[in-house]
Amino acid sequence: MRGLHANVMLAVAWLLIGSTVQAQSWPARPMRVIVPFPAGGGTDLVGRLVAAKLADDLGQPAVVDNRPGAGGVIGADIVAKATADGYTTGIATSSTHPAAVVLRKDVPYDPLKSFTPITMVAVTSYVLVGSPALPAQNLRELVAHLKANPGKLNFGDVGQSTLGYLLSQQFKALTGTALVDISYKGSSQIYPDLISNQVALFLDNPGTSTALVNAGRLKAFGVTRPTPSMPKVPLFADAGLAGFDAAFWYGLVAPAGTPKAVIDRMQSALEKYLRSAQAKSDLDKVGLEPAGGSAAGFANVMRTDMDRFRALAKQLNITPQ
Repeated sequence: MRGLHANVMLAVAWLLIGSTVQAQSWPARPMRVIVPFPAGGGTDLVGRLVAAKLADDLGQPAVVDNRPGAGGVIGADIVAKATADGYTTGIATSSTHPAAVVLRKDVPYDPLKSFTPITMVAVTSYVLVGSPALPAQNLRELVAHLKANPGKLNFGDVGQSTLGYLLSQQFKALTGTALVDISYKGSSQIYPDLISNQVALFLDNPGTSTALVNAGRLKAFGVTRPTPSMPKVPLFADAGLAGFDAAFWYGLVAPAGTPKAVIDRMQSALEKYLRSAQAKSDLDKVGLEPAGGSAAGFANVMRTDMDRFRALAKQLNITPQ
């Protein structure tokens, strides 16, 4: 028994040594960061920022690979099925992970078991943006207009497995309004239709919409939480819509089984940046707040959000499609 115990301990020691050696030699070639939405949207902005910081700190290029479709599920699944060697990571969001499994019954991955969390990168609000052709100037006028025109106006979303879609259903329930849901592959495809009045409303994060709102090309009716890039847009709670206060997060994940030493190096690289004044400045410009933190903390947020979104879907009588 002593000999067996010694052999087991020796094997464990060699595994630890091998992991350390691998981490020291990694990365030896370019890395890939999967973004599960098209170029030009908020997730893409975060993905490019993450890729640039990993490249700067780790000494190898990090290439953004946009893989849109199915509300981000296609791109997330590519990450889940990639080789767990640290060379493929992906941007996870509130939509691709906790919301997707609540709203879709065919999600091919488990948000926790199929991935190794690295860190949460940023959190942000939702802003309700609308076509400049809408006659309403504030939330009260908007709700009155929607009630006067039931079923005549469109509500854009980036897929019915996303948190934005779930919140759009909550908005309709809270306001007693009826809009037609129109799904797109990504937010960058919705904005031209919003500006041209093909779509009336869209719930998005402020990264892409801030400049359009500031330029008067879109209207903003409310935000779910304080948004530095939109200081004049009221909180929904202050505009009369209590309980509509969800946040949205972006994080970095790797395939399950990626060596811990490699995960730790990426987490450390991003943590150093996210704790800096430069990160606050960079992210404030696109309506985001730096997050950071441990992999375990990130996993706990996913788990908590799944429970919360499941409860909201049940309340709204939404079943997985």
